Amino acid sequence: MYHNKWYFCIDMKCFFASVECVERGLSPFETSLAVVDSSRGKNAICLAISPKMKALGIKNRCRLNDIPKQIKFIDAKPRMKKYIDYAASIYDIYLDYVSPEDVHVYSIDEAFIDVTSYLKTYNKTPKEFAKFLINEISLRTGIPATCGIGTNLYLSKIALDISAKKNKDHIGFLTEEIFKLTLSKHRPITDFWGIAKGTANRLKKYAIYDMEGITKINSDLLYKEFGINAELLIDHAYGKESCTIKDIKNYKTKSKSISNSQILFEDYETEKARLVLQEMTLTACQELLKRKVITSTVSIYIGYSQDFNIPTGGAMKLPYATSSYHIISEYVNSLFDKHVRLGILIRRLGISFSGISDESAEGYDFFTDQEFLLKEKNIEKTILNIKSKYGKNAVLRGFDLQEGATQIERNKLIGGHNGE
Repeated sequence: MYHNKWYFCIDMKCFFASVECVERGLSPFETSLAVVDSSRGKNAICLAISPKMKALGIKNRCRLNDIPKQIKFIDAKPRMKKYIDYAASIYDIYLDYVSPEDVHVYSIDEAFIDVTSYLKTYNKTPKEFAKFLINEISLRTGIPATCGIGTNLYLSKIALDISAKKNKDHIGFLTEEIFKLTLSKHRPITDFWGIAKGTANRLKKYAIYDMEGITKINSDLLYKEFGINAELLIDHAYGKESCTIKDIKNYKTKSKSISNSQILFEDYETEKARLVLQEMTLTACQELLKRKVITSTVSIYIGYSQDFNIPTGGAMKLPYATSSYHIISEYVNSLFDKHVRLGILIRRLGISFSGISDESAEGYDFFTDQEFLLKEKNIEKTILNIKSKYGKNAVLRGFDLQEGATQIERNKLIGGHNGE
């Protein structure tokens, strides 16, 4: 049967761990290696484990103390800049053969490619072209890759996540017809992209445990349960997807927000946590300045130690939209005092600004010292310029040097991990 569209979904196998193996001149398939910052203790989460460790039955994203003591492995500290460099090299490989307009980078180690117009150019079938790209990645970087091939974006993703795992060449292949024949009764349903445990539990109420179940139930019930999202569930149950890479690149989000969160290095007492939240507030305010926008609503999140798992937090609408740390920090402090549980150790913090608008809409009441705010803004812009030229730690605030402050260390991180 003729198909007018072909997509690849290519994923780097155990990417971070594979990079660490390659950097050591080792094979990811023959080396037991875990990417983890062991200085964070036995409960530290492994960002990745090598294929060899997976073959031993160890789960990805496990904690250090979940790894059986009899298994000897290399403990590799995360190096996010190194992984970004490898990801950029792999992206360059794609661009040697396809146009950037036909590539959508889904994550640091995964990308969608519309290969429709290139099959004739290179005189290859979809599978031949997939093998060629995977081999190129392996030859140039040493990183093993897997690929899902589909007649739409969704099928390429499912071919990667489910079908490729069953094949020795690590390539999955799906059309709508093959999807219906081979995966309509596949379980668990959570193996399918877009169906998390919450969605699966809601489907379970209607005795739906696989994609075939979605196709057989009265659609009115699905729309009652899921609203407009039912349309996507039904389409995916038949292996259909109308979205293209062009649609993704043309998409403009309507709502905008700026957020900042972190897991603390250890359990913090209330006042030490307040200090870190103020550092985070300043960072978020500086991001507002960089984007030339202002915020009208601020919200915070407080997560506690393992002994107390119920988080707290809240939101507050500001009297006027602003980017001023002097103003916003007062409301953050107020939110913190209102929602923090005193006497309970804190491990996670988050702050978010919403109601984002252009800074040209900035306006204050008659009693606001606008000269002070203008001076503050000019100082912050100067600081941002210095940091941009000389590094994030070129200029520090006094509270960054206090006991418990995290900003100096976090400025060295990428994505919350070691930035080497």
